[in-house]
Amino acid sequence: MPAIVLIGAQWGDEGKGKVTDLLGDRVDYVVRYSGGNNAGHTVVTPDGQKYALHLMPSGALSPSAVIVIGNGVVVDPKVLISEIDGLAERGVDVSRLRISGDAHLIMPHHRALDRVVERYLGSARIGTTGRGIGPAYGDKVARMGIRVQDLLDPGILRKKLELALREKNQMLFKVYNRKALDTDAVTEEYLGYAERLRPYIAETRVILWDALDRGETVLLEGAQATMLDMDHGTYPFVTSSNPTVGGACVGSGIPPTAINQVIGVTKAYTTRVGSGPFPTELFDDNGAHLRKVGAEYGTTTGRERRCGWFDAVIARYAVRLNGITDLVVTKLDVLSGLEKVPICVGYEIDGERYDDMPMTQTAIHHAKPIYEELDGWWEDISKARSEAELPENARRYLARIEELCRTRVSVVGVGPGREENIVRHELIPARS
Repeated sequence: MPAIVLIGAQWGDEGKGKVTDLLGDRVDYVVRYSGGNNAGHTVVTPDGQKYALHLMPSGALSPSAVIVIGNGVVVDPKVLISEIDGLAERGVDVSRLRISGDAHLIMPHHRALDRVVERYLGSARIGTTGRGIGPAYGDKVARMGIRVQDLLDPGILRKKLELALREKNQMLFKVYNRKALDTDAVTEEYLGYAERLRPYIAETRVILWDALDRGETVLLEGAQATMLDMDHGTYPFVTSSNPTVGGACVGSGIPPTAINQVIGVTKAYTTRVGSGPFPTELFDDNGAHLRKVGAEYGTTTGRERRCGWFDAVIARYAVRLNGITDLVVTKLDVLSGLEKVPICVGYEIDGERYDDMPMTQTAIHHAKPIYEELDGWWEDISKARSEAELPENARRYLARIEELCRTRVSVVGVGPGREENIVRHELIPARS
């Protein structure tokens, strides 16, 4: 089997971790290719155990898949070690983890600058998690980054850190009136992390190329989502990497010709965390209902998620941009009990209708949703395991999503558990 990409089709938090876990026993490798510990996946196992993963690929809960942190990820080693230890304590085999030596490290100065700059921006802030992701990617682009492989060479690590802190300490102390960081202390701290992470560091590109040559299945797991992409999202209210399908190639080293399937995950409604435009956002009782019933709080930060109706404009944009072949619609059960379930089918901007994403930042900020109202359903659908068991209005809702997004809905989530799904089309054939 060639490579398969799993991505978010909205602003993140769509349930990608659940889908990765669902497919875990059908793939040989699960690769995280972008982002850092600003993302989180919540996975609920069949026995009811709940896992919150931040840097580890969701395939960690698979019994056999090799899990890879690719070169496109920025790694906070303290967070990663804590996650490794936490999983091991719960009986999860973490020996299958491999970390690209080319992945960049999040350093203390990245976290410090992230937090202070956000405070300095005030009402103009982006809404970052303050975990240093943006500054780490900024140093990567500026060719000042410190990589995982540098942990294996104390001399190189210290030299790069001295160079970085020569500039960063000036900013922290003279511009933001914060305490400068001590080079010796940071070097000692990170060399301690090196001893813990050394067994996992590898040339992951070759590992993945060899796997593909053997005909094994590689699942590329995105963090964040399409509308948070640095180039294609609602800039500047985006993440600092490319979580879209093109980023999967860059962040893992897998060539685009190896990919033959792209699975997009979308909620049956829409959510967003942090600042930025959100045309279908609800500020009424319906928004509160979606947040409460859907338990819409960030896995990593615990922040309340902004909630709104399903936006077919951004979903179709994600399908076309990424070449999505299969949609997974999660949390359909959250919509049960609503008399009407609107879908945004277009935007009205200054009296003109837009059926596709507007070009400018100003236009998307002023977009007003054009809704099409569908009849809701009252039945509890959490026990449904086939499409025939869904209420007629729920089936109509899914059919309309397919029509508007121009691709098939292959899986429907009707609850948080691994088994609480309706499979309309198999994403990956089960192993014989």
